[in-house]
Amino acid sequence: MATVELNNVKKRFGPIEVIHGVSTKIKDGEFIVIVGPSGCGKSTLLRMVAGLESVSEGEISISGKTVNDLEPMDRDIAMVFQNYALYPHMSVRENMGYGLKIAKIPKAKIEEKVNAAAKLLQLDEYLDRRPRDLSGGQRQRVAMGRAIVRKPSVFLFDEPLSNLDAKLRVQMRLEIRDLQNRLGITALYVTHDQVEAMTMADRMIVMNGGRVEQIGTPLEVYETPQTLFAAQFIGSPSMNVFETTVQNNTLSIGDITVPVNTEAKGKVTTGMRPEHVIVDDSGPLSITVQMGEPLGANTLLHGRLDGTSNAFTISLPGVHYAVAGQVIRFSVDPKYMHFFDMESGHRIR
Repeated sequence: MATVELNNVKKRFGPIEVIHGVSTKIKDGEFIVIVGPSGCGKSTLLRMVAGLESVSEGEISISGKTVNDLEPMDRDIAMVFQNYALYPHMSVRENMGYGLKIAKIPKAKIEEKVNAAAKLLQLDEYLDRRPRDLSGGQRQRVAMGRAIVRKPSVFLFDEPLSNLDAKLRVQMRLEIRDLQNRLGITALYVTHDQVEAMTMADRMIVMNGGRVEQIGTPLEVYETPQTLFAAQFIGSPSMNVFETTVQNNTLSIGDITVPVNTEAKGKVTTGMRPEHVIVDDSGPLSITVQMGEPLGANTLLHGRLDGTSNAFTISLPGVHYAVAGQVIRFSVDPKYMHFFDMESGHRIR
């Protein structure tokens, strides 16, 4: 079991700084998801924890021990990669036990550990197969089994589900989270999929351009995003945002005014989540529908917010039918409105 602490960690490639001072403390047994778009630095940060990338500045510690200068094998971590990284000429049994063999663990002990991990991952009947004879989900289980047999202090996952189809990703999300709960091992999990982050994380680290936008539980980030980026990145479909003016607790959108309770003043960016819209024939706001997306459990209506040039999406529970050109009037409870400074993008209470 282990804690992981990052203290002002930075990474430079030559003169270019790609990680701009990340600091956080991860508790023993916590499942942390590092989420952000491609190129935001999340995998680089994970590789720095693993020892696969050097730290340009700052300090990384595991269980109170600084590991900046330690080799990966000396950090008591295990990493599961996106592409499984299995040896194609070895059986499942050999792949899972190879790290222990290199560490010169006795054969009987290796067999015991591999069998225990295979049972945990429901791989018992596949131990003598080779990777080419397995499905994507089974290969991912083998990669996880190889990590489990080492009994590391920290699990590191680098987008492990991105090669799987949608249904299998859902299944593997549940399996990984259940496995981590049962083993109680501290885990860092990198993904660009905000649904994975929302459903798996104890806490998430939202990154953008090598900087941390917000650290918090999934519901904290969803309900009180601290930056405009976090607000739009977390939540599906994305939060609607548009320019407004607020004066004396009155929000102005074009010629429409709505009472609000906020410290915001002047021109601000206002956000409304599609699922918080209430269709209301006497509502002060309206959109002109351009397209509807019936998804079964809910329906998305896409259009333009009347009085502005902004795209706007409404999410309604159940099946609804709307045609292009139809006007939908609606209201939003002011407690579900979010306000952000137009220059910094930071949240305004």
